[in-house]
Amino acid sequence: MSLQQYQARCQARVDAALETLFVAPQPELVRLYQAMRYSVINGGKRVRPLLAYAACEALGGAAEQANGAACAVELIHAYSLVHDDLPAMDDDDLRRGQPTTHIAFDEACAILAGDALQALAFEVLCDARLSPLDADTRLSMLASLAHAAGPAGMAGGQAIDLGSVGRQLDQAALETMHRHKTGALIEASVRLGALASGHSDAASLQALQDYARAIGLAFQVQDDILDVESDTATLGKTQGKDQAHDKPTYPALLGLDAAKAYAGELRDQALAALAPFDQRADALRELARYIVARSH
Repeated sequence: MSLQQYQARCQARVDAALETLFVAPQPELVRLYQAMRYSVINGGKRVRPLLAYAACEALGGAAEQANGAACAVELIHAYSLVHDDLPAMDDDDLRRGQPTTHIAFDEACAILAGDALQALAFEVLCDARLSPLDADTRLSMLASLAHAAGPAGMAGGQAIDLGSVGRQLDQAALETMHRHKTGALIEASVRLGALASGHSDAASLQALQDYARAIGLAFQVQDDILDVESDTATLGKTQGKDQAHDKPTYPALLGLDAAKAYAGELRDQALAALAPFDQRADALRELARYIVARSH
């Protein structure tokens, strides 16, 4: 099966599960649920759900065991985008080729939609219908996701990012920021998928964490490259925003060619981390290659 076929299968699976979450329980909440749905079912590559499914299957689990994990990481990702796009943050009006949530609805509604998506992610992991796992496993997954979303993860990374505008960071500081802002949720996606398999052990979890740390950073390096080389129509978001906002990036720090070489090095590190796994980890291998070859 090609990566494109695997991606289509996983996208269909997670989108079907996500759709069930956006039915307003009462009329007064219809607009909020519409904003939540708009923020999630509005395109997107679904990289994080793909990683959850692929990690689960790499350890011998069935894909459906990771439905809860896949939904949860996509909900957290969507919430982070809604809030990042707000005027107080990155102040963007385009996401996935569509108006950002605060433009399509309004700023207050977008804030509430983001809050609700974050809470819903944890509710999903507690739902035995989407996460048919024992209580201890679900608790471990909840702790991992909370760590990735909070001050030690995405929220902390965004704080560092906002505080770095107009400053010159060295490579170590830049990596610290992106391992929080982007890498933490990618690591959680892989870990949650592995836990959902029911077959994880300390050695496999460590190997998968090494893989995820490498691709998490590679994802951000490639994002920085695309912000220079791509265009708004291809990206589905405003091209050149990092430079316009004077944000520190890998091309600015290393140069464009060196940034591309570094992304390739990180891809190779990720592939090396998967050496202990058999062909069931091939989807993870292909995802590592895709992350540094993508055009959007």
